[in-house]
Amino acid sequence: MSIMTKLESSMERILVPIATKLNAQRHICAIRDAFILTFPLTMAGSLMVLLNNVLLDPNGFIADLINLGDLIPNLAEYQAIFAPVLNGSLNILAIFIAFLIARNLARSLGADDLLTGLTSVSVFFIMYPAAIDGNVTMTYMGPQGLFVALIIGLLVGEVLSRLSKTPKLEIKMPDQVPPAVARTFKILLPIIIVTVGFSILNFLLLKVTDGGGIHTIVYNVLQKPLTKLGDSIISVAIMALVSNLLWIMGIHGPNTIAAVRDTMFAEANAANLAYAQANGTAWGAPFPTTWQLVDAFSNYGGSGTTLGLIIAILIFSKMKDQKDIAKLSIGPGLFNINESVIFGLPIVLNPIFIIPFLLVPIINLLIGYGAMFIKIIPPIAYSVPWTTPGPLIPFIGTGGKIMGLVVGIVCLAVSVLVYAPFVIASNKATKKMQDEGLNTDTESM
Repeated sequence: MSIMTKLESSMERILVPIATKLNAQRHICAIRDAFILTFPLTMAGSLMVLLNNVLLDPNGFIADLINLGDLIPNLAEYQAIFAPVLNGSLNILAIFIAFLIARNLARSLGADDLLTGLTSVSVFFIMYPAAIDGNVTMTYMGPQGLFVALIIGLLVGEVLSRLSKTPKLEIKMPDQVPPAVARTFKILLPIIIVTVGFSILNFLLLKVTDGGGIHTIVYNVLQKPLTKLGDSIISVAIMALVSNLLWIMGIHGPNTIAAVRDTMFAEANAANLAYAQANGTAWGAPFPTTWQLVDAFSNYGGSGTTLGLIIAILIFSKMKDQKDIAKLSIGPGLFNINESVIFGLPIVLNPIFIIPFLLVPIINLLIGYGAMFIKIIPPIAYSVPWTTPGPLIPFIGTGGKIMGLVVGIVCLAVSVLVYAPFVIASNKATKKMQDEGLNTDTESM
């Protein structure tokens, strides 16, 4: 029996039953279906990110490759054509998720799903940072606000659904009253209780955080421990692991750690670039271990090295919906844009894909670091646009060293091989659920 066969057998024995049970759990189901329902909008947003950052940004990979900025004056101005699509999709994703999770949960509990979803959106804005000088920040309406939206959706979905079934809180209207009016009065008192309750909670949190609120608490808790890390390979690996772990919980990992990451490595990156420019080579750069190692080897396709997952799905998956998502995501994935994968499959709270999403980037980081340590490649000293296709990043980052490209290709191949058994396990888990007649789709509840 081959190693791959043994691995598949072990995963089928251990992971598939766990995944089957978790996917049938109503909270996991509500979250999963919420992200799946947003897929068309996240896909539209991802395509606009691709267009604006690869073609219409003078420093984008293709624009820079064909000197598009020289051919079209003021190229960046044309980003304004497509940027509004982002404002109507990815940049308000947290609002969609707050509504859908509460609505899905209410539906599974037999409560009023529409009014529960609307109440969740209301609570989301009750807990939202107040306007400053009349301006409301959009920072937490998009991916950075997903974790709070997820928690609000679950809490409102549970609490309001249960309160709405309490006879003493129900206002019954005469039969002559139109159904729509009777429906709203039936759940009126529970909605008032929930919204006022969260408003009181928000007031208390503002007092505790000196006006910051729940979002400040979340990001302070996540960022402060990272400031204690140094610039060793272990520190870089921990930061990469935390970034991807946050994505799994619905938090925008790269944005969350950006302040700490940039502060920690900005000086080292600048020193490496200055050294390479002065000496004409990256060999001997003074700070070999920086975040650029992660970008060079661990972020192919975006966080979690999801380009490897896309390829693994196209090769090994037998599920049509997975293959369709992979086909739509391969274009953006080549340029390290992966919202369609993270929210479409989804990766968020996926009991099977959590493991390789965390594991693959660390494996690739160690491969890249090992190649640098034994002098196969020099340090990644040159700045590379983030939309550069995966294996080309170490090639350009090392100053055009062919072994940088080779190591990059090896990392991509390894990512496909590691993801492959998990793709197969995902297929088997889905088939098992179908065979057992488990209905985990909140749409049909």
